[in-house]
Amino acid sequence: MAFWDKWRKQPKEEETAQPEETIETAAEEAAPDQQAEPAEEPLEENAAFEEAQPEEEMPQEEQAAPETEEAPKKKPSLWQRLKKMYMGDIFGSSITEADETFFEELEERMILADMGMVTATEAVEKLRRRMNREDISGQEAVQEALREILAECLTMDNQELNLSTQPSVILVVGVNGVGKTTSIGKLAARIKGEGKRVLLCAGDTFRAAAADQLEIWANRAGCELVRQHEGADPGAVLFDALQAAKARGVDVVICDTAGRLHNKSNLMAELAKLRKIIDRETPDAALEVLLVLDATTGQNGLIQAKQFQETAGCTGIILTKLDGTAKGGIVIAIARELGVPVKFVGLGEGIGDLQPFDAKEYANAII
Repeated sequence: MAFWDKWRKQPKEEETAQPEETIETAAEEAAPDQQAEPAEEPLEENAAFEEAQPEEEMPQEEQAAPETEEAPKKKPSLWQRLKKMYMGDIFGSSITEADETFFEELEERMILADMGMVTATEAVEKLRRRMNREDISGQEAVQEALREILAECLTMDNQELNLSTQPSVILVVGVNGVGKTTSIGKLAARIKGEGKRVLLCAGDTFRAAAADQLEIWANRAGCELVRQHEGADPGAVLFDALQAAKARGVDVVICDTAGRLHNKSNLMAELAKLRKIIDRETPDAALEVLLVLDATTGQNGLIQAKQFQETAGCTGIILTKLDGTAKGGIVIAIARELGVPVKFVGLGEGIGDLQPFDAKEYANAII
């Protein structure tokens, strides 16, 4: 084959080969187009999703926005405002933990003295109001104000014994073991020391040797005594004593009674019977019904006082055994609820250890 022929043949081959290249290039150009067409659909979907997504996320951004803002300051509660209003300030500035601790110690001290939760809380509330009203500050001043509050609760008009008639009658009541007979002996000696003629009535006919014990105290005090045999009717003994008092011109009759539990209805009914005998035989006589309470009794003393008040009509309280660690704070609760005053306190076993009650000194001993 000649060179020329070869040369002519080569262009033909190139011409014939060129459409293939153009076909390949066209195919290659077409291929991206074909691939681009399906790619346009996800773009449209993504665009639609992006357009729809802000509508769903906008509320979340709006809700999350307040979290980035500073939270408003919390207002004080109603209790905190009331506490600040009524507590006042002990040390001349805002209420502190030390102030709260001091008030809690005062309240705890009163509760330990058997005043009871309600009475102690009420006393502290009165103290807070007085501090706010009178601008009291300082622990000593606060304690003195609390003593005055307690003394006011215990101070009443009928603090003294009413012995204005002849004879006057004193009926002594209480549960077992509180010191009734001993208190009668001390009281008789005290009244005898005032120049009055005293007669003792041994109305406790149930306890063994009760009349013998009262006779010993009568001899110590220099008083007369009316007694019967053990197991006799207490009403009969009281009747004889009242008749003897009227016949002898006695000034004061002090009647002992058997110790009885306040929840025994039959024994309480017997006490009411004694009260009726006094009203019948000496209707014009001045009558004192003294309830003897043990300082160690605690909260049960209030229940006792309510029952004896309902049955016999108590006019006063003798608080015994104050020479120990007991404070007998229950008398404050009794004075608050029943209005029965404390008239005497027992401070020992001696015949002169029964003293008139001093509310201020008693409050100083508690606080």
